[in-house]
Amino acid sequence: MTTNTWKDTVRNGLKAGGKTTWSLGKIIFPITILVVILQHTPILPWIVKLISPLMSLFGLSGEAAIPLVLGNALNLYAGIAGILSLDLTVKEVFILAIMMSFAHNLFIETGVALKVGVKLWIVLVVRLGLAAVSGIVINLVWRGGGELAKYGISPEVTTAPDGWLEIFLLGLQKASFGVLQLALIVIPLMLAVQFLKDNHYLEKFSAKVAPVTRLIGVQPNASMTLAAGLIIGLAYGAGVMIQAVEEDGVSNRDATLSFIFLVACHAVIEDTLLFVPLGIPVWPLLVIRIITAFVLTIAVAFFWRNRMLTELEKERDAIHG
Repeated sequence: MTTNTWKDTVRNGLKAGGKTTWSLGKIIFPITILVVILQHTPILPWIVKLISPLMSLFGLSGEAAIPLVLGNALNLYAGIAGILSLDLTVKEVFILAIMMSFAHNLFIETGVALKVGVKLWIVLVVRLGLAAVSGIVINLVWRGGGELAKYGISPEVTTAPDGWLEIFLLGLQKASFGVLQLALIVIPLMLAVQFLKDNHYLEKFSAKVAPVTRLIGVQPNASMTLAAGLIIGLAYGAGVMIQAVEEDGVSNRDATLSFIFLVACHAVIEDTLLFVPLGIPVWPLLVIRIITAFVLTIAVAFFWRNRMLTELEKERDAIHG
């Protein structure tokens, strides 16, 4: 790579990182301030009391519903903004991280799934089902994590704010540190993505993914769809995924299986790094997502294949009968 190309990559990566930080910061900043303010009004305690019985199934306090709703309705960054504004235990943050890894940005990413040819009910059942089951299982299995989570470089609040001005300043402080932490992750990430794009590593990576496609029961021509989703994510990689399905002749079955795999395990670098400042163990988060993706997709492919064989046998029996 020439010096000029390196400069172009760095410049474009920084530009993309800055643009992404600005776009996502516009979501995180006001949401963080709003949640902090609502914590000191009767509104949030009333909502928390109302939904606490449901959230207890996942080992979460009622106020933990805020990041869940934000993450699912908007995106992962909005959900993280909700977490940053609350005092939660390490276990609660880890459960939220797992649940939001499986189910977030539902409106946009469901739209991507529909364009790829995946049925709506499959998307919703898989995503929301994985989120619910994972939350319940981790709550039952993990006995630790009772200490309060420490959010990276975010300062500790030693005294309760007195008056609306102090409450607003506290929200402003938390929001500022949240956006700063976002920038420290997103900008290097965008530089890495730009490097992958400029050197056509995405295409090279898709060739390496081909054995994985066979393992999960789909054809090798779906490898570009998997590569785009694994590296860039469902929303950011939407264009690449849709193009791959249209140009590479990926069947509806393979598109559905690929999407099921990616629901559990997409944007593995970005999504994992985003949870680092939340003070939770990220390696178990990554391992759980990868294992779930393989087990779920292989199981669905197995039952799908058996169902097709059963239907073929019925058709043959009907013809010969």
